[in-house]
Amino acid sequence: MRITKAVITAAGRGARQYPAFDTVQKAMLPLVDRDGLTKPVLQIIVEEALESGIEEICVVVAPGDEEVFRRLLRSYSANLRNGFVGEPWAEEQARRLAEMEARLQFAVQPEPFGYGHAVWCARSFAASEPFLLLLSDHLYVSGELRRCARQLIELAIGEDCSVSAVQATREHLIHQYGTLTGRRLQDRPDVYVIDEIIEKPNPTLAELRLQVPGLRAGHYLCFFGMHVLSPAIFDLLEDLVRRDVRESGSIQLTTALNSLAARERYLALETRGARHNLGVKYGVLEAQIALALDGVDRDRMLAGLLESVVRVEQQTRRN
Repeated sequence: MRITKAVITAAGRGARQYPAFDTVQKAMLPLVDRDGLTKPVLQIIVEEALESGIEEICVVVAPGDEEVFRRLLRSYSANLRNGFVGEPWAEEQARRLAEMEARLQFAVQPEPFGYGHAVWCARSFAASEPFLLLLSDHLYVSGELRRCARQLIELAIGEDCSVSAVQATREHLIHQYGTLTGRRLQDRPDVYVIDEIIEKPNPTLAELRLQVPGLRAGHYLCFFGMHVLSPAIFDLLEDLVRRDVRESGSIQLTTALNSLAARERYLALETRGARHNLGVKYGVLEAQIALALDGVDRDRMLAGLLESVVRVEQQTRRN
């Protein structure tokens, strides 16, 4: 198996973060990355893919958004060069933006019919090859030298099958994620053969059907927002689209992934790292703090956080 393509879904409007994402493209929100440079979220995600060995990237967007993304990327690049003349970091960032845009292709999701439908819209790009699938509103901070995507890709290549990244997640949060059950591989305690997946289950359903031996009490295996999928997924999604099979009003990727688990070998990897969902309350703030604490500004961020906590505590005591 060779994995050189990635798909990033970015057609959603970020309704949970209204009005911020109604005026700024969710994937173009600026954050300070680990190297200390301010970048649009899309660039941080693309660099995750590129540094994991990906060569071609397709971004699934809403109608009319391709031109918006390209215009914003070019505008960022031009502003850096014009506003910071002679600054090496600005030249480097502008170069990265130009290189990134050259690698991007776009696929349009004509109607907001769900995550599975968005992935299906990239079928022509992926063709008959396995691909890395990422979300435009999830950022990843690895707990080791390899990027999270690289961990996933290496397992998929080694086992020659589809692999989804998962993370042990506390029970009260599982309603936000696809959640699965499976059996550990004997020689890899961090890898599971997937048996069943349920999209955003409630705790009662999870307790009945999704418990995994060996996990801490009250924890379940939830999707990490990152997958390596075989091209068979498009046949399964095609069937759902043709029959208009919807759950909660959407064509779900989870439905197709359950069928994939029944059809071919499909694994889950407990990724060494953490996911940060920008679409939930305080998600952007938590992601920014995580990036800073993992980067060149770690000491500065720690000092600032400590100072803020002390100041708040002192103010609270005075009141």
